Amino acid sequence: MSDEQTDTGTGWPQPAGPVRPGGPAGEPDPRPDAPDPDELSPLAPESPAQPGPSDDESAVEPGVEPVDDGATVDLSAMPRSGEPVASSDGLAEPVGESTAPVVAGRSRWSTAGVMIVALLALLGFTLVVQLKTTSTDPTLGATRQEDLVRILSDLDARESRLQQDIRALEDSQRQLRSGEQGRQAALDEATRRADELGILAGTLPAVGPGLTVQFDAGVKPISANRVLDAVQELRGAGAEAMQISGGDRATVRIIASTYFLDGDNGSLVVEGRRLTGPYTVTVIGDPATMRTALNIPGGVVASVRGDGGNVTFGEREVAEVSALHVPIKLEHARPVS
Repeated sequence: MSDEQTDTGTGWPQPAGPVRPGGPAGEPDPRPDAPDPDELSPLAPESPAQPGPSDDESAVEPGVEPVDDGATVDLSAMPRSGEPVASSDGLAEPVGESTAPVVAGRSRWSTAGVMIVALLALLGFTLVVQLKTTSTDPTLGATRQEDLVRILSDLDARESRLQQDIRALEDSQRQLRSGEQGRQAALDEATRRADELGILAGTLPAVGPGLTVQFDAGVKPISANRVLDAVQELRGAGAEAMQISGGDRATVRIIASTYFLDGDNGSLVVEGRRLTGPYTVTVIGDPATMRTALNIPGGVVASVRGDGGNVTFGEREVAEVSALHVPIKLEHARPVS
């Protein structure tokens, strides 16, 4: 046996180099499961070698594990958890643990909610402070409930009168601006204003709802200051026309220039005319408002009663102020042209 052959243990010499299966050249392989010689042609692609169960474990490359279908998987090439993997559209996607999507508007809605809560809290704090300030007002706290009701009623009545005046002026303005009715409306407006000025000046009599106020003297006589205070309080409460009468039935019209003096024996001098008590003031205006004005704590009624006298009220649905005042002749004042 030559050096180029090795013993295979079968009695057949085995060439040293690689030999095709099938025995000598040109002879078919006697084995039943032998492949077709044409399939062993050098031109045919060789199928990858399949490792069998008898292969040595040392022949397996590190990082490669065998699988059941005969293919090998390279574990080193597999992506780890959380690493991006290129997808079919060219974008990298994470593998393994999923990452929750970030909501873009969450932070904005959270900030808006915080701001709304802060504004509501500030508004509530302001309301509480305002309520505490109002409830601790010393002026209102020292006032009786009856006085507060009267003050509120006076304010409502005054607001009602002002609203009526506004509506009347607006109607007059519209009538004056109208076409053919402008001249007649202007004449009617001038007549109405002349009547109002005549009542205020005391040159015209007046009737309307009102009040009578009678002053009875006590230990001390009714002074001129007490009557003057009563007239001023009534004017402040909306009195439109007034007159004063004495016990001797003498009556004097009260206007803006009327003056009061103390006479002898407890009498009263009004516009140079002497009156004796008791004194009765007849006034046209809102009865409830004028009565409240005179009954203010520390006012006219309290002062007269403090001197031992008494004040009596009488409401009239139709009060008549019939006394007239002589027109005043102006010497220095002139209307502005």
